[in-house]
Amino acid sequence: MFDLKLFLKGVTMGAADIVPGVSGGTIAFISGIYFRLLAAIKGFLPALWQARSHLSWQRFCRESDLIFLLTLFAGILLSVVSLSHVITYLLHAHPIPLWSFFFGLILASVRLVAREYRFFQFKNVLVLLIGGMLAVLISRLSPAQLEPSMWVAFGSGALAICAMILPGISGSFILVMLGTYGFILSALKNFEWFTLGLFAAGCVLGLLSMANVLHWALKRYHETALALLCGFMIGALDKVWPWKQVLSYRENRHGELVPLQEVNVSPWYFTELNGDDHQLLLAVIFAVIAAVVVLGLDFVANRKQVSE
Repeated sequence: MFDLKLFLKGVTMGAADIVPGVSGGTIAFISGIYFRLLAAIKGFLPALWQARSHLSWQRFCRESDLIFLLTLFAGILLSVVSLSHVITYLLHAHPIPLWSFFFGLILASVRLVAREYRFFQFKNVLVLLIGGMLAVLISRLSPAQLEPSMWVAFGSGALAICAMILPGISGSFILVMLGTYGFILSALKNFEWFTLGLFAAGCVLGLLSMANVLHWALKRYHETALALLCGFMIGALDKVWPWKQVLSYRENRHGELVPLQEVNVSPWYFTELNGDDHQLLLAVIFAVIAAVVVLGLDFVANRKQVSE
């Protein structure tokens, strides 16, 4: 039976991946499917290999969690294709409420993740701080510029997808940092199938590799891995802060100048810089709405588990 809720979670993940600085992995964490997603990706190749000899189709679907993966990735693909224009419009027309909404989503999800481990244990606090600093450092790196090539296309896919599955780190932002964002977008625009195939192959390799690493870390060092992921999410708050001063721009595929390097500023300094309303009250409202949505969904899920 088609799982509409799972499909909608995929749609939400895809929408998040479109927004620079927001990771689909964060949405997977918030919606409670992150660990199942890692396990499904990790188990896909072993199940496929066994299916060559003695597994039936039904058993392969069950052991690889194929229906789960297909439903989720169908939602992601539909979202990327159909919602990109909506998200792009909101980023340009209503950036402060949109970024505030994502800020509230991530902040509330940190609360949910943090309760899964002993927060005040020194080792966990140290790992959390390291994760947060790494996420902030990556988001503030100066962009590089790699020369387009087959290896660059392949490597960009592997690195971008690794970032995408980590809560708090945006895959599209990694492409910007590598200087290959325009290269990949141009390949998409011009239907350069060879380049896109190399990029997709890199994505597959990166996804399978990172899923295995994360699954192993969460199984062997559960609390420490959760602390690191929680740190990544806290560090992502730096990127989604709604009020920023633009330091430099880049040219997008439409020839428009869009922000490249930014620094966070206070709402009042934002108004002083740009002459625009800081919309602080509206920002707080949207952040609270997002937090209530996350905590409310968690409350409903917990009540359902108790009743079962």
